Amino acid sequence: MKVSKRGILGVGAVAIAASLTLAGCAGGEAPAKEATGTLTVWVDTERVDALKDAAAAYTEKTGVEVELVGKDNATIKDDFIQQAPTGKGPDIVMGAHDWLGELATNGVVAPLELGDTAGDYLPVALNAATYEGNVYLLPYAVENIAVLRNADIIPEPATSFDDMIAKGKAAGLAQPFVVEQGAEGNPYHLYPFQTAFGSPVFGSGAEGYDATDLQLGNTGGEEFAAWLGAQGKNGTGVFNTDIDGAIAKQAFLDGTAAFWLTGPWNVGAAVDAGINVAIDTVPSPTSEAAQPFAGVKGFLLSAESKNKVAANDFLVNYLGSEDVQLALFEAGHVLPALSAAAETASSDPIIAGFAAVGQEAVPMPAIPAMGSVWQYWGVAEAAVINGADPIATWQKLAADVLAAIS
Repeated sequence: MKVSKRGILGVGAVAIAASLTLAGCAGGEAPAKEATGTLTVWVDTERVDALKDAAAAYTEKTGVEVELVGKDNATIKDDFIQQAPTGKGPDIVMGAHDWLGELATNGVVAPLELGDTAGDYLPVALNAATYEGNVYLLPYAVENIAVLRNADIIPEPATSFDDMIAKGKAAGLAQPFVVEQGAEGNPYHLYPFQTAFGSPVFGSGAEGYDATDLQLGNTGGEEFAAWLGAQGKNGTGVFNTDIDGAIAKQAFLDGTAAFWLTGPWNVGAAVDAGINVAIDTVPSPTSEAAQPFAGVKGFLLSAESKNKVAANDFLVNYLGSEDVQLALFEAGHVLPALSAAAETASSDPIIAGFAAVGQEAVPMPAIPAMGSVWQYWGVAEAAVINGADPIATWQKLAADVLAAIS
């Protein structure tokens, strides 16, 4: 059920280089052929090869050398924050949209000029790439969770959360649905259910999330907490903090669970195990949509770059091209952020399934205040699952977060 590399990029790297040589100047002024200098691009080591043809094509057209530097994804952000102010960092760095608040606050990234290409990206990708009204990220991938369903056990998708459990019980499963939790909870995975009760973390406006408008503790949040408690240890037992990621995965692979709320990173293991995997939207416990977080990956422009015109041109007209976005897709099999590339990649039903769920997704907040939310959120949810008073626990969560961000 994986997309064939030959099917997506059948014309190969030669076509990528050829099409990029003809790239226009949609994102603003491009350097002339006689331009000189070097662009240093930090990229995680697994995606260096996907960018080599774009780098070569850009040098051929403009004369600007592009140096690709493979970096450890676990340390690339901290290294960039430390080195950018000294002028020793890269011109461009690969990163995630939820870094934007920290990077912008530290003054180490500069806004991009997408020009008329802005409308070429998936709305959730462009939304995530924007911080305080400015686009800082050239997005290349959108990632969200969804429900993996064993279609041999449950042939049709569930119409609601209750229907999902009922279908699994009717198939003879004691634990039809699994999602990783652990002793400290996992609010990332439970967020779709929370949003179904009308309780986002923060309110939002034209410029994105508003850290002064904490919505976590609203009436919907308390209703979610009450529902979560009813599905926990002293209720149905659907949610269990003893189930971590490994246990949830094994239950689905063994066929003792037919529904698994997880991300695209776990699809390969299920397919390799011979499971007939279908991708479903997150079944809602209410009449409202259950909206997961979307995480968007992309490239950022250093505020200290000495060659911002060339860097912006390379980002928008080369890394933002359909061929390069598909090459990056081949390297990671995550939905491309460019609409045309996403449509091509969605010839794979697995990718198409995640893309459909992604249409309901909302960007994970990138504002610095989000750090204070994570600090208390999961622990509170775990306590509710294990029998603590839902309303009192949720009210304390909201009060703790509010005190931390005030």
